[in-house]
Amino acid sequence: MSLMDTARRAPARPRRAKSRTGARGMSILEALGIALQGLLANKLRSILTMLGIIIGVGSVIMTIALGQGASAESQRIIANMGTNVLSVWPQGQQRTGAANQGIGNTQNLKLEDADAVLRECPDVLAVAPEYSGNLRVKYLNQNTRTSVIGTTPEYFDIRNYKLADGQYFTHADDERRAKVCVIGDSVRDSLFGDNILPVGKTLKIRGQNFEVVGVMAQKGSVGGFQNADDQVFVPINTAMKRLYGVDYIGRMSVQAKSDDVMGPAQNEVERLIARRHHLQPGDPPDVRVFNQADLADSARETSDMMTKLLTGIAMVSLLVGGIGIMNIMLVSVTERTREIGIRKAIGARWMDILNQFVIESVTLSLVGGLIGIGVGVGGAILMRTFVGWTTILTPFPIIVSFASSAVVGVFFGIYPAMKAARLNPIDALRYE
Repeated sequence: MSLMDTARRAPARPRRAKSRTGARGMSILEALGIALQGLLANKLRSILTMLGIIIGVGSVIMTIALGQGASAESQRIIANMGTNVLSVWPQGQQRTGAANQGIGNTQNLKLEDADAVLRECPDVLAVAPEYSGNLRVKYLNQNTRTSVIGTTPEYFDIRNYKLADGQYFTHADDERRAKVCVIGDSVRDSLFGDNILPVGKTLKIRGQNFEVVGVMAQKGSVGGFQNADDQVFVPINTAMKRLYGVDYIGRMSVQAKSDDVMGPAQNEVERLIARRHHLQPGDPPDVRVFNQADLADSARETSDMMTKLLTGIAMVSLLVGGIGIMNIMLVSVTERTREIGIRKAIGARWMDILNQFVIESVTLSLVGGLIGIGVGVGGAILMRTFVGWTTILTPFPIIVSFASSAVVGVFFGIYPAMKAARLNPIDALRYE
């Protein structure tokens, strides 16, 4: 029998059983179980460690919800004012002594200019001349100081105003300079309260009796814009001749036929006003035309910028939370030095140790992220319910903030995990 035959017939040696943490390595589920055991064994320390992640994730969600809500509310208010509307103001500023009286106080816009814009600009649908000022309005023993606007009936359609009661004044009222008015909801509340119907009542504006013919539905306002409910509207000729004693208008609202012709309509208005005011080529324009669509874009950009700024500040909390996790993991490595030495002595590979501590770090971050999502969503709902702020919750910030917490856990858990994995087992076993 040859040596080869003997080798084939010899019984095979029993293989040495692999250590649970030896060549096979530790599974992800085993590492996750050990990580959860460590968290539950030190509940208070784990909660305090996760606090930065919780605050960061919750802050990101609430900040974005508030920013999106503010942007939507701004767009709603601007849409209520009319998205296809141009506002035409005198460019120059009248000065009284050393005081600048502001845009709209020069005397270069006339009622005839408004009539010409409607008549000669093909892309213009409607025009409403305006003149306004702050006056004292009184009913019996109640009074308030509010904006009194002289305009035409077209103004209400151009600016999307709706009636709650009564009717608008008419062109006939304007032609005869009738002393009639339409009041906003805030003025109604200040002068009449909830127990008196204003329509048909007589209030005093600058000592003159005006009959209330209509009450506006509540329109609302947003920071940076005029309160649309705190206004009184009278016919333009009544305002110019009976209240203010002027023969010029302060501005005009011009409605384009559609959003698509806003640019051409603006060019038509600017060219017509320049021609009527006898401006020469190269002369600066004497009116400023504000595009409502540009205002909407500007408001959206401002809201987005503020949201990004506040989100960046909130993300700092995530970084602080990550530093807290790295700190506690370094402490954990020091506390468990002998345990690491024993595990290495019985066959654990450096990758097993690395995975264990990284998974513990990520577990801290993910649990903190889940709690933070609850805090952020709950906070946004509470602000909308009890504070009255407009908040919009979408999946995107929730997903991004939760993913960010996982990235923070990995990033700040790598260094402590590598420190643990590189421990010399002999030195680790001697550690006291």
